[in-house]
Amino acid sequence: MRRLAFLLCAVALNVHAETADTVFLNGNIYTVNDKQPRAEAVAVKGERIIFVGLNADAQKFRGPSTRVVDWHGATVVPGMTDSHCHIFGIGERELTLNLEGTNSLEAFLAKVRERVSTTEHGKWITGRGWIETFWKPPQFPTRADLDKIAPDNPVFFTRADGHAAIANSVALKIAGVTRDTPDPFGGKILKDKNGEPNGMLLDNAQDLVAAKFPKPTDAQREEALLAGIKREIGLGWCEIQNAGSDLDDQAIIRRAFDQAKIKLRMINAAWGPGPAANELLKDGATLNAYDHHFTQRTIKAIFDGALGSRGAALLAPYSDKPETSGYLTQKPEELRPMFAEALRRGIQVETHAIGDRTNRTILDLYEEAFKAVPTAQRKIAEPRWRVEHAQILSPQDLPRFAKLHVIASMQPSHAISDLFFAPARLGMARLAGAYAWNSLLKTGTIICGGSDAPVERGEPMIEFYAAVSRKSIHGEQGEGWHPEEAVSREEALKFFTVNAAYAAFEEKDKGSIEPDKLADFTVLSADIMKIPEPQILQTRCSMTVIGGEIVNE
Repeated sequence: MRRLAFLLCAVALNVHAETADTVFLNGNIYTVNDKQPRAEAVAVKGERIIFVGLNADAQKFRGPSTRVVDWHGATVVPGMTDSHCHIFGIGERELTLNLEGTNSLEAFLAKVRERVSTTEHGKWITGRGWIETFWKPPQFPTRADLDKIAPDNPVFFTRADGHAAIANSVALKIAGVTRDTPDPFGGKILKDKNGEPNGMLLDNAQDLVAAKFPKPTDAQREEALLAGIKREIGLGWCEIQNAGSDLDDQAIIRRAFDQAKIKLRMINAAWGPGPAANELLKDGATLNAYDHHFTQRTIKAIFDGALGSRGAALLAPYSDKPETSGYLTQKPEELRPMFAEALRRGIQVETHAIGDRTNRTILDLYEEAFKAVPTAQRKIAEPRWRVEHAQILSPQDLPRFAKLHVIASMQPSHAISDLFFAPARLGMARLAGAYAWNSLLKTGTIICGGSDAPVERGEPMIEFYAAVSRKSIHGEQGEGWHPEEAVSREEALKFFTVNAAYAAFEEKDKGSIEPDKLADFTVLSADIMKIPEPQILQTRCSMTVIGGEIVNE
């Protein structure tokens, strides 16, 4: 009787099955759906999944015009989301002087010298990506270093983390930065032993020089946007969550969508406090525009600097520079009214917080806002506010994320980059709360994963590898790296799929491969759930599918 019932069910399925636009067969599919964790085939109609299961059963959804795609045993996961990146910065890195991988001061200067030789005298030269922590000695460059090779051009090169930059004398003179220029709030002008600016500008001090750059045209900004998007899709990201934009950026993004130039899904945040946040609070959220390709419901605030440049605000002084504890880059009294209004208007908030002082303070401010605006006064009962980075946490603050229902938006590659210098910055004791993924998970915290590109390279396989191995890309693991904070491959995959979807209020549409969800798939060259850890780094995206459309192969 059971077999007869099964056959009758199969017949019924065959009779009533929808005709799919595309059937994808022969996949090694990890669905991230606990009810059906593995599958071979997917059928898609329009932008949505209508079937997940066995190859044989998928055939029932084929019609005369159905496209059939053979994955030939490739590993398929839900379309991966970069929960924290800066899309214009990614494109600009591709289009300007990319200083990634300059592993010595000499290599850094050689790249700059090469660009100077092909640039007209007096023209600005800018770039990004250098980081001195791997140089020997690991010291910041100075304006004197740059003056020797760029005496006639203003030059300004942003550190990889975006929280520090080096400028030469010409650039400092254009900006009017002298020994008498005061440090701006939330920034610092580093000085030499004679009290003169040495060229290094931290956090908000960068704006003193950056404000003098020739303003890029809208066409140049769009070129950067599209260059960044092309790179993201090629890497296998199906969605990005863009961590901050001003009003000009938003106009460029919307125009590109209007002109059908963007295939990537985007969750866009507005910088705040300021005009972009004010307009979002006034006009309200944009949800699922352009066929679920664009949402803007989030305000992004930056609350401190970075650990590498000692701008992250710590509860105690830096171990390797005890005269400083870092600094906050926003005044709490300016955040409070914005936070309260965001709760009333149904706007999500995400805040950059790296140091343990910053993380404690932002959790205090969030908790204060939640109490000041109770659920009955909110447009959305569950606001899903986020802390971006959450890198250094005091032990007593670890459980507060789950208690407050605050999401930790973390970038695993930061750990395998920073842990080379974090012991010097923090000392061994504070490393117990550094990049504490597993400890946060044990408290019930939801972690969404990102890359922070162009701060890091922005590759999903590097992020996945870092999360599961907690080793450098060369397999290294030093004292104080706390290997117990590595997570399982299942948890790591959730960071970039279902957890990322939850962090953007998208769990009903994205994050797993199951019927009725959007047909977004990242197809990989190897089985990242089983291969040895080092092989994860050699794994590449072989196909990107967004809304059932193959947008990269």
